[in-house]
Amino acid sequence: MSDRIAIVKYNAGNIQSMTCALRRFGIEPLVTDDPVELRAADKVIFPGVGEASTAMNYLRSRGLDELLCSLTQPFLGVCLGLQLMCSASEENNTECLGIFEEQVKLFPPDLKVPHMGWNTLSSLKTPLFDGISADEYVYFVHSYYAAAGDHTIAVCDYSLPFSAALHKDNYYGVQFHPEKSGTVGARILKNFLSSC
Repeated sequence: MSDRIAIVKYNAGNIQSMTCALRRFGIEPLVTDDPVELRAADKVIFPGVGEASTAMNYLRSRGLDELLCSLTQPFLGVCLGLQLMCSASEENNTECLGIFEEQVKLFPPDLKVPHMGWNTLSSLKTPLFDGISADEYVYFVHSYYAAAGDHTIAVCDYSLPFSAALHKDNYYGVQFHPEKSGTVGARILKNFLSSC
């Protein structure tokens, strides 16, 4: 794979583990918040472990909120990255990027949060999940979730069904961490890099 892969730097964690996952494919990604470099990349990955309003403030302060919504190359948001691609989050009542219309909500109080550990996927759609069987396990850690909607391409159930993955045009988002999900996660990342 000779594509130029950029990882969005935006004051959110998890960049190192994604970088290590890509290096296993022989890819040395560029970690950047430079608009010119992001536009020039063949594919963009938007990782994240953090808090929605802080992350959105960072994006807005650098004009990255508008930039990310205007990209035309394949784009993958992970965990907080997926949530920030939605219209709004209940986490500190944050207005997000609005790429997806889905709302991000806090799990109900009767559920233990964060939802942490291995869980299964179902209702898989798009080439992102080529070669992945229903009910294979991936790794989650999150307290907020995107409701299932028109853009849902994978579902997870944590006492209620939610969007494990979303897709619209060139934009993909996964709530789980493919870079921490063993061979299944590696296949999903490879699908994004080669097929999406």
